[in-house]
Amino acid sequence: MIKWLLKYSVVIFLLNTILLSIDFTISFANQLFFVIMAMYALFLIMNPRLIKTVIFHKSFNLFLVLNFINIFYFVVFHSFNDIEAIKYLLARIVQFSIISISIYFNYNFYKDNFLDFLVNVVSFVIFISLLYNIDVFSDRYSGIIWNPNTLCSFTSIAFGILFLNKKTKNSFYFFRLIILFLITIATGSRGAIVAITLVFLFKYGVTYRNIFYSVIGLVFYFIVVDLQFDTSINRFASQALFHDRVLQYQYAYETLMQKPFIGFGLDKYAYINTALIPDHLIMYNISAHNGYLAILTQYGVVIGGVILYFILSKSLLVFNYFRTSKKIEKTYLFILFYALFASIYETMLTGINEFHTILFWFSLAYLSFVKNRNELKS
Repeated sequence: MIKWLLKYSVVIFLLNTILLSIDFTISFANQLFFVIMAMYALFLIMNPRLIKTVIFHKSFNLFLVLNFINIFYFVVFHSFNDIEAIKYLLARIVQFSIISISIYFNYNFYKDNFLDFLVNVVSFVIFISLLYNIDVFSDRYSGIIWNPNTLCSFTSIAFGILFLNKKTKNSFYFFRLIILFLITIATGSRGAIVAITLVFLFKYGVTYRNIFYSVIGLVFYFIVVDLQFDTSINRFASQALFHDRVLQYQYAYETLMQKPFIGFGLDKYAYINTALIPDHLIMYNISAHNGYLAILTQYGVVIGGVILYFILSKSLLVFNYFRTSKKIEKTYLFILFYALFASIYETMLTGINEFHTILFWFSLAYLSFVKNRNELKS
């Protein structure tokens, strides 16, 4: 049983993030999250040999460095009375450990079956959503998910996985692809345009085929804009990608400037000082809505800058290594770089329980593991 939990720990973790995104399962999922964290933390403590074998593995050295930075930051800028900071520190360590252990002990599953499993899970969520609310285009569609942007994160990633799939394509494949595309657009998330653009670039690159698809896309764009829907395309046309983010960036920057060198602390991820925001705007400024600003605000520009350097340099390293790959690694690259682009307008990279953020860290670790395996073989 323990071995099974180790091998599929990332799957369990991701399924729980989906439950956290559904209104009527949030309470249960919150409790389950603490159980998962406690269970894996206890297992790590009781198995120091596993830590030596996996956690210190060359493929996961980025996680080791980030954990060391978090511990260093906590020791220097926090005290043991800062319970929320301790929670974040331990949750991040356990999260990175879960990802590393899963890949190390269950590599073949994550190479051959994991992405198909994700598509099936998202397809099931869509099926239940349509039973719950089939009126897709009357407003921003969210189905059973509490937030349309969150649903878009699910469906756009599933669409990308399916579109980049090299397996046999039948009528059911195209049916699911169309449904995923339509739901992604119907969420009204402007990030959907980013995701779909990236999928085509990863599939075809800058080619005549992509130019042709771009022309078709423009025609489709102007047709949809003329319709009175609230899709991603309509919102993009009327508001642009960063329309409602500018003020949030402004207050996130002003927050950062209050403590530019030391940051606000581990427990202040996705943080904006609400004292800076006028009363009539405060309800619209929940967080920085920028993963890079969020990290700088959390750690300060010095340590935060070091963290961003390690993340971006590792991402560029695996991209250069796998950019010509025709295998499953290309799909993981899409997930990785979609998160990096989405972090410009969403608060990713910093959280613990966010679907795409977990997949970002997983993809980065998986690609590093495959790169290391290939180098050892050669």
